[in-house]
Parts: sequence; C-alpha cells; structure tokens
Amino acid sequence: MSDAIYDVIIIGAGPAGIQAAIHSTRRKTHVLLLGRIENSALYPAHVENYACISEILDGKTLLEAGMHQLQRFGTEVRPDDVLKIGQGKNELFTVELESGDTVISRTIIFAMGVSKNKLSVPGEKELNGMGVSYCVDCDANFYRNDTVMVVGNQSAAIDGALTLLDYAAKVYLVAEELQGSEAMLEKLHASDVELRTGDWVQEITGNDKLEEVLLKNGDKIQVDGLFIELGSKGALELATQIGVMLDTERFKYIDVNRKQETNIPGIYAAGDIVGPPYQMAKAVGEGCVAGIEAAMYARKKRQ
Repeated sequence: MSDAIYDVIIIGAGPAGIQAAIHSTRRKTHVLLLGRIENSALYPAHVENYACISEILDGKTLLEAGMHQLQRFGTEVRPDDVLKIGQGKNELFTVELESGDTVISRTIIFAMGVSKNKLSVPGEKELNGMGVSYCVDCDANFYRNDTVMVVGNQSAAIDGALTLLDYAAKVYLVAEELQGSEAMLEKLHASDVELRTGDWVQEITGNDKLEEVLLKNGDKIQVDGLFIELGSKGALELATQIGVMLDTERFKYIDVNRKQETNIPGIYAAGDIVGPPYQMAKAVGEGCVAGIEAAMYARKKRQ
C-alpha cells in the first residue's frame, strides 16, 4: 500500500477523466489519473461537432494532447485498471489496482464511460473506427449519402436505423428478433429501412476500411458503415461496491446532481457513465465540474 494520500483519484482516461484531472490538478491538489486512453470510446472516433474545432480530428490525437497537458500540469498518471474500491478510516477511500498496489484518496471521480457490447465476430476489432461504429448519434454525419447497416434486436438498433435515414442513402437493419414498442415497430415498418430479420452478422471484411458484411444466411452486403447497437452496460461494478446509487429509471448509470456528486460524500462521476448523450462536449463539461468540486472537497478535508 502506498503511504501517499491523494486528494483526487480519477478512474478513466477519456475526455471526462482528462478534463477532471486538468481542473483538479490546477487547484493545487495531489491527483492520480488511472486508465488508458486506448480504452476510451473517443480513441477510434473522429470529431467535428465540438465547439471551436474547424476540421475533423481523430480521437487518438485529442486524447494524446490531453495527456500532454496533464504531464505539463503535473498530474500523476498510471495505466492501471481498478479491481476494488473500499472506504476505510477517516472516510478515506482505498483503491486496489491490477498491479497489486493499493492507493488511498480523499475523493474519487468515476469517469470510465460505458462498456459497449461487441458482436465478437471476425473483422470487428480490426475495422473499429474504419467503418465500424458503436454510436449512431456520434458518427451518422460521416455517412451522408452512403450505404449503412445497423445490427441489433432492441430499441437502440431501431432508433439508430431510423435516425440514419436522415443521413444515408440506404439503411439496412439486421436483427435476429426485433423487440420494441408497438409505436416504434410501426414507424420502422412504415420507413425505408430494409429489414433483415431472423439473421445476424457473421463476418466483417475490408482493406483498411469497411467494405462488406457477411450475414449468417450467406448474403454478402456491401456497406460503408456498420453500426453495432446492442445496448450498453455501464461500468458500474466498482461504484456499487461502496453503495453509489444508480439512476432509478434504468439502473444503468450513476446518479449525480448538478455538481456531479453521488450519494456518497467525496465520490463524483462524469461522462458517459452518468448517462447519454454520449458526446465529448457533455463529457468535458461534466469532467470540469467534477474536477473542481472534488478538489474543493479534498482541500476542506485536509484542513
């Protein structure tokens, strides 16, 4: 166990976590950021809808720039995963890491996003960010007048396919068994989405970019984009270990107030883990608030 007591430990190295680290570090607090930028949903994405960006930028470049900022400000960064969180004496939090170390902090900020469910088929990982996407709201605009496919059985997939009709020239929806409200299904059947029900994706192929999707029935469909909308599971196990409350409607996200505070004093959350929309602008704003609030709380606890 480390003898040092951190003021703020931030779990997650995406835009919310990095922004939280920037603001908390600049308020003269001892900050540790845990995570890898490669695990952020922003890493393989491209951004053009963020204020003051005049051209399309890739997520990797933005996250690397954020890490350089943290290095300049003096934030301690460790590419370590968290295994367990507890609360010990004097209301301090203990964080057990995959490396075997245990670190202590006055506050914690959860900013690890949500884990997107994968198809786990050949080509999915290799073409992620090169035609394969997990977020219609994030990437639909990149496929104007293109041919796209959505795969999924539930309302997220149906809504995604309907949304893409405003952008793409052709939209396929592949589903084993569609599940949605009567109104949503009626809207889908009345739309121009081409349904492929009773089927599923078997393989994704392409050379440096997505070119073709092989379905289980043997059909090969040429597409420019494939949106995998299987729903998402929040990275909530760590938070619930110490009694952090989830949203009462879906129990998928951490419940926070306008200060990004949870029900546990000293614990904050920001970014995708507190719910949609899954946008960098939202994540950065919430990370800013969480970083400031956590730093103020930690400095009071030091007195």
